[in-house]
Amino acid sequence: MATSEARTSPLRILLSEGSSTSAREAITILGMQGHHVEVCDPDPRCLGRFSRFVRRFYRCPGLGVDPAGYVNFVLVLLARRPFDVLLPIHEQGYALSKMREAIEKHVAVALPAHAAYQQAHSKASFSRLLSGLDLPQPRTWLVRTSEDVLALDRFPLILKAATGTASRAVWPVKGPRELAAVVRELARCGAFADDIVAQEFIDAPVEHAQAVFDRGRLLGTHAYRQIARGAGGGDAVKESVDRPLVREHLTRIGKHLDWHGALSVDYLTPGANDVLYIDCNPRLVEPMNALLAGHDLLSLLLRVTRGASPEALVPGRAGVRTHLALQALLGCAMRSRSRLELWCECRRLLMRTGVYRGSQEELTPLRIDWPSVIPTVFAAALLLVRPGAAECLVSKGWGDHLLNPDSIRIIEGWNGPPV
Repeated sequence: MATSEARTSPLRILLSEGSSTSAREAITILGMQGHHVEVCDPDPRCLGRFSRFVRRFYRCPGLGVDPAGYVNFVLVLLARRPFDVLLPIHEQGYALSKMREAIEKHVAVALPAHAAYQQAHSKASFSRLLSGLDLPQPRTWLVRTSEDVLALDRFPLILKAATGTASRAVWPVKGPRELAAVVRELARCGAFADDIVAQEFIDAPVEHAQAVFDRGRLLGTHAYRQIARGAGGGDAVKESVDRPLVREHLTRIGKHLDWHGALSVDYLTPGANDVLYIDCNPRLVEPMNALLAGHDLLSLLLRVTRGASPEALVPGRAGVRTHLALQALLGCAMRSRSRLELWCECRRLLMRTGVYRGSQEELTPLRIDWPSVIPTVFAAALLLVRPGAAECLVSKGWGDHLLNPDSIRIIEGWNGPPV
């Protein structure tokens, strides 16, 4: 799967973190293509540590608890060591886009203007963007105070804080009794500093689309449907699909924002030709399904980062099914809390039966990177002994490497490189 360009021109690449599944998949793809990969992360036992492709690991301050410390760490590292590319693989792009000019003195990075990153990152701002571009979303209300939330009377609905990854900032509400508990949680996490997004609940399949832009010009997209849900709202099993309408919408979004780099969106498909957008992630989320479908978005992103102006890619193949065993096991444990059901899930994964028939593993490429399987084997053993440990394991994925309302306020107060 390595391209000739990757084989003849390996790059020295620094990943902005190593805890996410997106980072883990990027490490695999970059390593297969012969690139030199280094990772910084506050967790010395993050997923990225378990790979023979990672040449060097740096323990850095956490973006969520010390954003200034994180950015200064990265700037000093870039000044001291030669890298060709800085790859903002997760939410670190929010802070890095604020410091883009300082970063570009040392290394190539593909990031839009900070104002555009803000608009895509905030769930409230993204909803306003959809309204302004006349793009479809579920019926939506933006509310600011606890009184406004308690006054909502359309159920069921989904409440979202403006900032948060996966299920950390999303609450399903079936009726008035649940509203008070959700308001307390919103207040606890500081969500009322921005608008709260309230959306009509729609029971429809979830899909995701990824895109790479060169200063507002769409170069490549890939879409896939969630076949089975894992922990924290993530995808345990996914299957590639072809969505020309989503490509058209992404073209409009990228042009409006003058987007540079990677962007991903989540949407519902209530009908064969209908989409309703529900979230945006200003990064390349889990790129392995795209690669296996013949759409190497990560290499395309590297070319854009390096200043090339490549031609747009044709869409990849539809019907390519992939899975993440770690997500599948955690999701099974959280739903069932049953050792028997976990054992059956392990058997289905090993035998590739049921929903895993014809599917390829994304996260643990055992034959080419044997250390990658260690976290999954550890999780499986622990969950078979104590299924209730799933919540603890999942919470480790929502660590100091992620943004929160406090760290966002700190970043917005910067007028130059943080001190």
